Amino acid sequence: MRDRNDVTAGREVPEQRRILAVLVFAQILSGAGLAAGITVGALLAEEMLGSTGLAGVPSALFTAGAALGALGIGQICRRYGRRPGLALGYAVGALGSLGVVAAAAVGSAVLLFLALLVYGAGTSTGLMARYAGADLASPERRGRAVSMVLFATTLGAVVGPNLVTITGEVAHSWGIPRLAGPFLLAVAAFGAAAVALAALLRPDPLRLAEKLAAAQEAVAAGSPVEDAADRPEPRLNRREVVIGTSVMVLTQLVMIAIMTMTPVHMQAHGHGTQAAGLVIALHVGAMFLPSPLTGLLVDRLGRRWIAGASGLTLAVAGLLAALAPPHSVPALATALVLLGIGWNFGLVSGTAIVTDALPPARRASAQGLVDVGIALAGAAGGMSSGLVVVVGGYPTLALAGGVLALAVVPVVAWSVRRPAHLDTAPASSHAEPEPK
Repeated sequence: MRDRNDVTAGREVPEQRRILAVLVFAQILSGAGLAAGITVGALLAEEMLGSTGLAGVPSALFTAGAALGALGIGQICRRYGRRPGLALGYAVGALGSLGVVAAAAVGSAVLLFLALLVYGAGTSTGLMARYAGADLASPERRGRAVSMVLFATTLGAVVGPNLVTITGEVAHSWGIPRLAGPFLLAVAAFGAAAVALAALLRPDPLRLAEKLAAAQEAVAAGSPVEDAADRPEPRLNRREVVIGTSVMVLTQLVMIAIMTMTPVHMQAHGHGTQAAGLVIALHVGAMFLPSPLTGLLVDRLGRRWIAGASGLTLAVAGLLAALAPPHSVPALATALVLLGIGWNFGLVSGTAIVTDALPPARRASAQGLVDVGIALAGAAGGMSSGLVVVVGGYPTLALAGGVLALAVVPVVAWSVRRPAHLDTAPASSHAEPEPK
């Protein structure tokens, strides 16, 4: 039995270190699988379909699959815990990756589209794992816990795009198109992550968080800890959920749209897959590498300050991408690095805002719905990006994305000015410093 003082103080439990270690290990494995679709998905579709206007379809499909995956994983986590939900999600992602390879081998666009939907479940699992890192974290360290899980994705996500040539040669030696090579890596990466989580993610962080929250409520009310199961759960803060979700949805939409068409834009101006892979590797690194610093800033400066910074950073990234000379790899890389940093700011701050506002018993299903919105935003960005480039060109797409990213700033401003009495009582006792 846990000490009564530990329960009332809300200290982080010793199991949190083990949980984070397992999540970090699984994220390192899965990072390479996440990078496959980002790096060559659009190029593979363009090659198979013979149309630049449809090059954004893969991004739209696997982000739409991510929406379905997030919904399903959220429900499984709510009923059975994080371990079976995350492990099953990665296993499905591995199956989808194998389907993409098969589609490329037989030249079937229909099979490719179906497989990309399934592959999306793996990408949604990679993002939903951040919630598991926050389940047992104290409010004062929640941003850092989320950022640690995201940071772990960096190694595989950065290495993956730089293996495009090697995995392409392996695929070619097996009689498979070279652009399907990274998806062979995704099969192994997602499969290994599924096995690791199924075997090692014990105790289940969500189930333990629910027990601790109930015990803390019972102690605060003067009841025995043993009677915690009979206590009503704390209420959620709906406004905070809307704010955090809005930040993540906007940043995802802008990031996916610009990122998806960058390799196509580069290839159209004479750059090879190796150069495109390098730019995307730097972008993906910027999406995850700053996470420890971002988490610290979120916890120290406040969630809203960093959320506002995400919108401004994405706006600058869009402007630079629009103005970058098409022949300049360094200029495009700089824009994509800023695009990744802005996305990181939005995801870490938005995740902390949403998690603060949700009681443990309602986290999994609500977080799944939040990630459905994020995935749908990504699908919209991916689907529209190719059409915008065909009609107005890549600079138009980048500039429009930058302008749209500025919408994050008024969302944050509205959240500060709205009267507190209109809100439901928050589910967390955490009080962050507000911008003045």
